[in-house]
Amino acid sequence: MVETPPQQDTPTGPGYLPIAEHGLIGDLRSVALVGTNGTIDWYCCPSFDAPSVFAAILDAERGGSFELAASVPARTKQFYFPDTNVLITRFFTEDGVGEVQDFMPVTGESDESARHRLIRRVVCVRGSVPFRTRVAPRFDYGTSPHTARMTGDVALFESADMSLALTATVALECDDVDVWADFKLDEGESAVFALDQVDGEVTSRPCARQEAEDEFAATVAYWRRWVSQSRYRGRWREMVHRSALTLKLLTYAPTGAIVAAPTTSLPEQLGGERNWDYRYVWIRDAAFCVYALLRLGFTGEAEAFMKFVTRYISPGDGNPSGPLQIMYGIDGRTELTERELPHLEGHRKSAPVQVGNAAADQLQLDIYGALIDSIYLYDKWAQPISSAQWDDVCALVDWVCEHWDQPDEGVWETRGGRKNFLYSRLMCWVAIERAIRLANRRGLPADLPHWLKVRDTIYRRIMDRGWSVKRQAFVQYEGSDVLDAALLMMPLAKFIAPTDPKWLSTLDALTEELVSDSLVYRYNPQASPDGLRGDEGTFSICSFWYVEAMVRAGRVDEARLAFEKMLTYANHLGLYAEEIGRTGEQQGNFPQAFTHLALISAAFNLDRALG
Repeated sequence: MVETPPQQDTPTGPGYLPIAEHGLIGDLRSVALVGTNGTIDWYCCPSFDAPSVFAAILDAERGGSFELAASVPARTKQFYFPDTNVLITRFFTEDGVGEVQDFMPVTGESDESARHRLIRRVVCVRGSVPFRTRVAPRFDYGTSPHTARMTGDVALFESADMSLALTATVALECDDVDVWADFKLDEGESAVFALDQVDGEVTSRPCARQEAEDEFAATVAYWRRWVSQSRYRGRWREMVHRSALTLKLLTYAPTGAIVAAPTTSLPEQLGGERNWDYRYVWIRDAAFCVYALLRLGFTGEAEAFMKFVTRYISPGDGNPSGPLQIMYGIDGRTELTERELPHLEGHRKSAPVQVGNAAADQLQLDIYGALIDSIYLYDKWAQPISSAQWDDVCALVDWVCEHWDQPDEGVWETRGGRKNFLYSRLMCWVAIERAIRLANRRGLPADLPHWLKVRDTIYRRIMDRGWSVKRQAFVQYEGSDVLDAALLMMPLAKFIAPTDPKWLSTLDALTEELVSDSLVYRYNPQASPDGLRGDEGTFSICSFWYVEAMVRAGRVDEARLAFEKMLTYANHLGLYAEEIGRTGEQQGNFPQAFTHLALISAAFNLDRALG
């Protein structure tokens, strides 16, 4: 739980909260980021990758926001209602204490799912507190004009492509663009605001206090019922379950897709150009998510993602980048054209703001290993894959056998040209090796002599050309002396024994060059140019991989200390962005699925080692 000092900006004034000063709510179709000041400054409707309605996190003036806060100086604290994704923001004023309860009801496939209802319930719990709200949507990333009008007690925001209805239990005022209200609550009193998408069949409907109470109870029950399926009983239950709840929020229920992160263009470095749109399904990220969720016993999410793979990812697509794209839209689409939004200044003036992602066209050979490993684990821990799925696996493995030795852009999506990356070779080995295991365990038909020969060829190639005598370590790409934290996956993927002398020497080299107080850099951009300007922070998934690699190497005490240190870098709610900056600040898109799935895996394996 975090305590923030009284806000310097007025409730309606400009300014940017740090990325970490946010919590996340959602309905398994989209999410909203709620700041510790009570402002929703990121919300896309009706889905993760739809244009934004509120985007003040990317432009404080033009992005749009839903402010709701005490209208007098207040300290704030924010926490999740235990074991749920219901967010509470508390305001401590001179005369009383109030709180805002934010949540989005999870409606399944009912008619209500198209409403995408966002409920903000304000309660005064002690004394009396004056509140102020201002609802200022800016449709289509702030490019689509809209009108606001009152129809009875309902405020209607209408743009060319979307309409939103705001209902409230307090009197609203309107100026044709925005809506606001000032109100005071005494102890025990409450007010309710509900924002609905109203298009086509869905009409505006008031959200009275009793309905908000019922929706609150139903939403709490949903999340508690879901997280109760977890099999994790280890030392870090609260952090592991928060990570699981976050991964669940990043799933798109209609298709089973899992997004890498629910935001776009949050900077990896303030003022830098490393700003990307992560609201898509990375095959690698989602496959690793399946592993983490299966570890905890959430087989339903793994099954839903497998259905996404079966339905939308055909090995016969014949793309220039191979039978798989590295990422897909949440609806399975393959066109993810990257474009800039020059009218938005970016988070704390860190342009560019981008939508779409040109990396979709890259060749990244590692994704085949990530996907087939997740299929192997699903078959082992959940339920046997179908004959049609096995045919697809065989087609992918046959393709990998023919193309594994190509240079590619690599796991980090560098824009500095293709290289013979060691991690790509490693994951090609994983793709073939797991398919061989699956075929042997299930007695499935496969060209095993050919697969075995190629698997062993890749192993010899990595051992021969991936090892640097000079560095006494495995290196980023063939012929180089550059280190890469992705190689922490070598023992995790069971390619090399975690106590092999060559691996221990590599682990020591990585520790010396890329680790800073338990935090791990991906690589050194000066030593290995990636085609982009500026620096980046430490990469949190690598920090958790490092913990796991040390556990497996028998360095359990060091691993535990590194893990405990990593937990101190989480935000007040236990959430992580993609990277951590020099002074401990969260950087990049937020929250990041990659980081949370690695936390789950590291906690699981560290617990097991500690006994």
